[in-house]
Amino acid sequence: MADNIEYGTTGKPHPYHIVRPSIWPLAGALAGGLFTFGMVLFMHDVEFLGVKIGMKGVILGLIAILVTMFFWWKDVIFESVTEKVHNPITEVGLRFGMMLFIASEVMFFVAFFWAFFSSAFFPTEAIGFVWPPENIETVGPFGLPLLMTMILLLSGCTVTWAHHEILQKGKNLQVVQALFLTVALGSIFLGFQLFEYSHVKFGFTDGIYASAFFMATGFHGFHVLVGTIFLGVCWRRAKKNHFTPEKHFGFEAAAWYWHFVDVVWLFLFVAIYWWGNTIGIDHSALAIAAP
Repeated sequence: MADNIEYGTTGKPHPYHIVRPSIWPLAGALAGGLFTFGMVLFMHDVEFLGVKIGMKGVILGLIAILVTMFFWWKDVIFESVTEKVHNPITEVGLRFGMMLFIASEVMFFVAFFWAFFSSAFFPTEAIGFVWPPENIETVGPFGLPLLMTMILLLSGCTVTWAHHEILQKGKNLQVVQALFLTVALGSIFLGFQLFEYSHVKFGFTDGIYASAFFMATGFHGFHVLVGTIFLGVCWRRAKKNHFTPEKHFGFEAAAWYWHFVDVVWLFLFVAIYWWGNTIGIDHSALAIAAP
C-alpha cells in the first residue's frame, strides 16, 4: 500500500497521482486548431499569395495531431509501466474518462442516424418523395456488407479472447496471438470497405442518401482505423509483457473501444444496408393530396 502513496504540494501523503507539467495538452490544442483551420481553408478553396492551400493545411494539421498523440501516449505508458504511478485510484479516473469519451462518440453516430432516419421516414420533393431515391443504386446488404459484419464480429471474439488470457497468469503468448488476429481482422475490414467505396454507383454529393451513407459508414471506418492502431499498440505492449492480471487498463480501454465499434456497425448494417435499402417509402400520394 505504501507504493501507492504520493506527496502533493502540501507535503501530506495521498493516493492520487499528480502528473508532471507537460507540453502535450497545449501541443494537442494547437494541432487541433491547425487541423480545423486547414479544413476551413480547404473547404472554402482559399488561396494564399496566389497559391491554393488545398489539402496541405489539412495534412499538416493531421501530422501534428498524430505526433502529439504518439509522444503524449508514450509519456502515459512510461508513467504506468516504468514509474508505476498509476495506482487503482488513478485507474478509476482513467476508466471514467474512457467511458465519457465513448459516450461522446455515441452522440456523433446519433446525429448521423438521425439524419438518415429523418430523410427515410419523410422523403422530400427534392428526392421525389421516395426512399431510397430512385437515382440511387443501393448496396445489397447480404453480399460484402454481411461479410464485413462477420469479420467485425469475429474480431470482437478475438479481442475478448485476449482479455480472457490477460486475466490468466503465464498466458502472454496467447494474448499476443489474439491481438495479432484482431489487428489483422480490423485491417481486412478496412480493405473491404475501401473496395466497397471504389465500386458504389453514387458519390458523396449525390443527395441526402449518399451523404448520410458515406458520413455514417466512413466515420465508422475511421473509428475502425483508430481502434486497429489502438490494438496494434496493445499488441506491441503485450510482446513487452506490459499487461498483468492486476494491471491492464491500457488494453481494457482498447477493448471497450473495439466493442463499441462492433455494436455501431451492427446498427449501421441493419439500419442503412438492410432496412434503409428495402423499405421503399413513397410519400408522393400524400404530397399530391396536401393543400
